[in-house]
Amino acid sequence: MDQQASPGQGSLIDVLIAGAGYVGLAAAVALRQARPGLSVAVVDAAPAGVWQKDGRCSAIAAAACRMLDRLGAWADIAPEAQPILDMVVTDSRTADPVRPVFLTFDGEVAPGEPFAHMVANRTLNGALRRRAGELGIDIIEGVAVAAFETGPQHVAVHLADGVTIDTRLLVAADGVKSRLRDMAGIKTVHWDYGQSGIVCTVAHERPHDGRAEEHFLPAGPFAILPLKPDEKMGNRSSIVWTERTADADRLVAGDALVFETELERRFGLKLGEITVADKPRAWPLGLTLARDFVKPRFALAGDAAHGIHPIAGQGLNMGFRDVAALAEVVVEADRLGRDIGGLDVLQDYERWRRFDTVQMGITTDVLNRMFSNDFGPLRALRDVGLGLVERMPRLKDFFIRQASGLGEATPRLLKGEPI
Repeated sequence: MDQQASPGQGSLIDVLIAGAGYVGLAAAVALRQARPGLSVAVVDAAPAGVWQKDGRCSAIAAAACRMLDRLGAWADIAPEAQPILDMVVTDSRTADPVRPVFLTFDGEVAPGEPFAHMVANRTLNGALRRRAGELGIDIIEGVAVAAFETGPQHVAVHLADGVTIDTRLLVAADGVKSRLRDMAGIKTVHWDYGQSGIVCTVAHERPHDGRAEEHFLPAGPFAILPLKPDEKMGNRSSIVWTERTADADRLVAGDALVFETELERRFGLKLGEITVADKPRAWPLGLTLARDFVKPRFALAGDAAHGIHPIAGQGLNMGFRDVAALAEVVVEADRLGRDIGGLDVLQDYERWRRFDTVQMGITTDVLNRMFSNDFGPLRALRDVGLGLVERMPRLKDFFIRQASGLGEATPRLLKGEPI
């Protein structure tokens, strides 16, 4: 396959993507693989190599795994991926001696296909970077987009190092605090939950057997997500622990023994003795929805378009749904000779993604407000609801398919099909 030249001063390319996270890289690979004639480049403000220091892990739904396989990246990821084989949901207080299980899910959407895998972010990023290199996609690191100007035929993108790149389509995949979204004049709906998500990796004595657990506690959900064992730490799990922001900041900044004690109160001893294997970090949680996903020759993708609560573990997978939909719209437009940066083309992408995004934002908001409290009547109501779902296999199957990303109007890449 022909290799495209690195974009330089005054060069014109078809698609420039701002942001070299999993969304930006996956979008670049999807476009270039489906249409080798499209010139695609990625620019990222983070210094080279920073992505290798990301110690977080993510749950990748079955549909996203199918897409990554179609893009040629899953073979690198699979050896390091831990399938989620089943999941249990409890609702209790921190001090309760017993946490009754209200809901259980088997982990397959098809025989031998788990509904999700846990993968280290640096493994995911590295696999996509390798694939981008094979396709001749240039990644410009350590340089931010300083400004851009939209004209009738292209966008003039001015980089912080003084270079200007002209592109037919500029895609902003630069995160929930997107600077490019602000430059484009796109407003957001936003509110803060007053919560922070504490993330860390825990080593434990006994194997997790691929089980994920979600404990609904008064301050917020506490998730235990299984990771692939390794030679150094043995059995491992990833923790996503929601607390009120002041408490989360105090726990992360405070004494390590206090942190482990509080963690053990929530984690329990079912997997034996636990040890915090890395430095815990906390991120503030809120809901952010862009009022528009597109402007002429400009599109938002991933967290730049939507930031949601991690209660349903769908943030990353919503970003991959953006990638699959945007790639399908752009590739089909290019095949038909349409202008890939034209507003009529990009509005097809916006219509495809807006309902799903708003629906998921509302769902996670309602779930968080419903479960992150200790109000007795509401606790009784939600526990009855969980019990009803547990007794309805078809409804459980529906929830599993939704969580796996295999709902209605699924883009081709998420079905494992070529565009």
